[in-house]
This record gives sequence, C-alpha cells and structure tokens, in this order.
Amino acid sequence: MLGNFQKSQLRIEIAASASAIHNSLLHPDQLDKWLVGQSFAPVMPEELHTGLQFTTRTGPIQIHHQVDVARPNCLRLLLSGGIDGFHEWYWGEGWVQSRLEGISILPLNLCQTLSLLSLRQFLAEKGTRD
Repeated sequence: MLGNFQKSQLRIEIAASASAIHNSLLHPDQLDKWLVGQSFAPVMPEELHTGLQFTTRTGPIQIHHQVDVARPNCLRLLLSGGIDGFHEWYWGEGWVQSRLEGISILPLNLCQTLSLLSLRQFLAEKGTRD
C-alpha cells in the first residue's frame, strides 16, 4: 500500500438521539445520504452487520470494508484497498466519536472531519423534518 500511516480521533456533539445516530451509521440508505464523496455498491442490506463485506468508491479509489463489530452504539470497519486500516464509530445521546487509523494517500483527518460535519448537518436537517 502506498501512502503514509495516519491516525485521527474526533468527537463532536450532535443534536440527535443515540437511535438517530445509530440509524444514520448502520443503515446504508441513510449513510448514502450524508457520507461525503463515497458511493456504495448498488445492492446493500437494510442494516450493516458483523461479517458483512462491501466496497465503496471515492473517485477512482476503491475501499473494501469488512464489518468487524456492529452493536447498538459501536461500529468497527476493517479497511483495505485505498485505506489499509480500520474505522471505529462510538455514539450516545448527543455525541459521536470517530477513530480512524490506516495507511493511505488520502488525507484521512480531513475526510474524517468532513464526514462528521456532514453527519451533524444531515441529522440537524432530518430533525427539523421529523
């Protein structure tokens, strides 16, 4: 794998319930609405589950994901391809935390920050519609 080893851990407050955050992270139809710059495979299950494998694209770069852990307040993805490493998500009432480590040519901290801000915006807009 070409690139540099990078790691980043961010935690932000989000005006949303733990359940809303859970649905936004574990339901591919919701992920597709807010995850910046990534496209999913055309056929995905209703909810991510342990053992599931899928591939996303960020421009010309493919990232293979294997769901290592999928729980009510935790998601851990093992990554290969465009990123060799892992991405962990933890959340609760009003907060979400993301930890990303891997080797990549992509600017992981920037991508992670944009994703968290996009998630916050998506949940804020969704909250005003519900």
